[in-house]
Amino acid sequence: MENVFDILKERGYIDQVTFEEELRELLGKESVPFYIGFDATADSLTLGHYLQIMVMIHMQKAGHRPIALLGGGTTMVGDPSGKTDMRKILTREMIDYNASKFKDQLSNFIDFGEGKAIIVNNADWLLDLNFLEFMRDIGVHFNVNRMLNFDCYKNRIDKGLTFFEFSYMLMQSYDFLKLYRDYNCKLQLGGSDQWSNMIGGYELVRKIEEDKVYAMTFKLLATASGTKMGKTEAGTIWLDEEKTPPYELFQYMRNTDDRDVEKFLSLLTFLPMKEVKRLGALEGAEINKAKEILAFEVTRSIHGEEKAKAAQDASKALFKGGDEQGSIPFTEMSSSIFEEGIGILDLLRELGLIKSNSEGRRLIEQGGISIDDQKVNSIDKNISLEDFNDGKILIKKGKKVYHQVKI
Repeated sequence: MENVFDILKERGYIDQVTFEEELRELLGKESVPFYIGFDATADSLTLGHYLQIMVMIHMQKAGHRPIALLGGGTTMVGDPSGKTDMRKILTREMIDYNASKFKDQLSNFIDFGEGKAIIVNNADWLLDLNFLEFMRDIGVHFNVNRMLNFDCYKNRIDKGLTFFEFSYMLMQSYDFLKLYRDYNCKLQLGGSDQWSNMIGGYELVRKIEEDKVYAMTFKLLATASGTKMGKTEAGTIWLDEEKTPPYELFQYMRNTDDRDVEKFLSLLTFLPMKEVKRLGALEGAEINKAKEILAFEVTRSIHGEEKAKAAQDASKALFKGGDEQGSIPFTEMSSSIFEEGIGILDLLRELGLIKSNSEGRRLIEQGGISIDDQKVNSIDKNISLEDFNDGKILIKKGKKVYHQVKI
């Protein structure tokens, strides 16, 4: 049977690894418990998280045991990695709610049945720690001078770094130790921005338990233009269909940059690599076929076959100018609202397409708002009954966001 390490490497997931050959050998000869942490900073996982979920699926398929760690405790501190300011502090109630949503979503992808994957919450052991005992038993193993040279802290020194945030690495490292002791966890996986924190945990377990454990990071999901995958002008691409409908996810993937098609097919689908390379090599108009497959496969994996097919049909209908657009997000509004007319900015705000009038003005000035394929040229435009065709209008925001209004 093929070693999962080779699968992950061929598909382009792996970034950095401790003792690469040792870890590859271990993954090839026995079932290895491993964990990935998810700090509960929102009430839904994102498309960026989906890369980590894909790794967990590959690992579980190969016979290894996933441990999904919900960061109910570490979220109360906030990871300073990649941040220029301190994270917003969430209440315990908000964190618990977010963690419960994560648990539900992860269960759609990972098998948590008897003897399969495990899901735990680090709030169960971090919230009741005795400070002096923790610092004596764990803190003694961390060198402050060395920690300050890690990117996650070094980039914050000039703007100020609180001791509160400085403790994050100790907390995450303790997670690895706890999971090693409770579940014989031998491997921590995470994004490349977590390397410093993961090295802390890997070293802590090796020092205290005198056993071989490992850390492996995978590349962050980024586009060829350098932006973080799943981040758009309209906001984050969420896995929760109430926050990002399947149609919007489909359209987002369908509009992938030509340069990213092969990479995203490799990382976000289970298509064989031979097929991935064939599709990625298409050029000109032909590459759109690959994008269609990418959009369908990702939407199907996240939301199921039926919703992916509906999103695909709606996309084709929209492209051809048809009106079978059942999957496009829509809002039903009273016709009385449009008898005297409603300002375009007020309508966009009502539909949740903009957060403020200033955002709406900027979009309109840049030609970013259209109604039934006609660009809106004035922020003073009123939308009235005369603008509706068969009781509906289709608003387009930017290149990818569509919203239908029905009366």
